[in-house]
Amino acid sequence: MPEEQKAAEAEAAANGSADDEGDYFYVCKKALDTVREKLKKGEEVTQADVEVLAFPEGLADTELMVPVDMRGAGGDFEDVEQMVEKLGPKGAAEAFVKAADHFEKTKDSLPEDERPKPMTATEWKAVLEEEDDMEGEEEELLEGEEEELGEDGEEEGGEEDKGADEPAAKKAKTTE
Repeated sequence: MPEEQKAAEAEAAANGSADDEGDYFYVCKKALDTVREKLKKGEEVTQADVEVLAFPEGLADTELMVPVDMRGAGGDFEDVEQMVEKLGPKGAAEAFVKAADHFEKTKDSLPEDERPKPMTATEWKAVLEEEDDMEGEEEELLEGEEEELGEDGEEEGGEEDKGADEPAAKKAKTTE
């Protein structure tokens, strides 16, 4: 997985998204306030606290979700589960608080019409479902492209140029 993470970071840097665009996530405002207080008081932050903070499934439909900018979290994580795995519940909670603080500091630099705004848990669930649907469509498109390629990854029917575009390392070595 470290290679995948490095590749994702490299891609983000190449696309400019790591610096130019926020990495926005929504958390339950009430849970964020609770976690912030627990951290201030030195109280234990549990896995359940982080789940209420990050996952809208168990929340009331009208619960307020607020944007945080994960660039301020102090690390690059694929998802909340990976963040908790690496940092533990307390570290993940601290990362979300840092991300919330970062968003508050930087939000005024965004045009008003592009600035992420608070939403209800129902609205956030709909966004998440839409993203899941889009990912499924992307995977279907990729699978369709793979079917157009032959077994060796080259387009079918191009036998006369076979090997011309392959890197030298992949060509078969001949010993005479």
